Amino acid sequence: MLRFIQFADQLSAMFGKVFGWLIVLMTLGMSYEVFSRYLINRPTPWALDVSFIMYGTLFMMGGAYTLSRGGHVRGDFVYRLWKPRTQAAVDLVLYVLFFFPGILALIFSGWKYASRSWGYAEVSVNSPAGVPIYQFKTVIVAAGILLFIQGLAQVCRCILCLREGRWRAAAHDVEETEAVLIQQHGDLPHSR
Repeated sequence: MLRFIQFADQLSAMFGKVFGWLIVLMTLGMSYEVFSRYLINRPTPWALDVSFIMYGTLFMMGGAYTLSRGGHVRGDFVYRLWKPRTQAAVDLVLYVLFFFPGILALIFSGWKYASRSWGYAEVSVNSPAGVPIYQFKTVIVAAGILLFIQGLAQVCRCILCLREGRWRAAAHDVEETEAVLIQQHGDLPHSR
């Protein structure tokens, strides 16, 4: 189980970090669009669609990475008061009842949409440039598969917690800026 958890975490991290670079491409693309539109009065017909596609891809492909790091939103106001075994039992039930059916629906529906889209080389109807979007629909399937693999790793974590009575720490490679500042300088000064 530990090897599978490690494999899934590393796979999710690899995809999350690679697709995280889309932020840089989005920034460059939008900067170019602003330059073209406002300084030389030649707006691009593709910029809006491409930014939507990149943002959507970043969002979808970062889901498994976020799950592996425990970064998804949850109702911690009650959850954190429970013992680890209770948390693991509830998580396990929720994964089986909600997570996996939802992810499987995402994969199968995404496959249907992507295969249809590839079949006629779908382009965006919102863009005068006719930006192709069939490859983006394939991202739905890829993200679903990554989430499914990471979900299996989370189930393994739940099982280990039920056995051992403690959570195994998730990999930790990203820190909120505020948390880093607090660690470095103690309490943040209040604004005046």
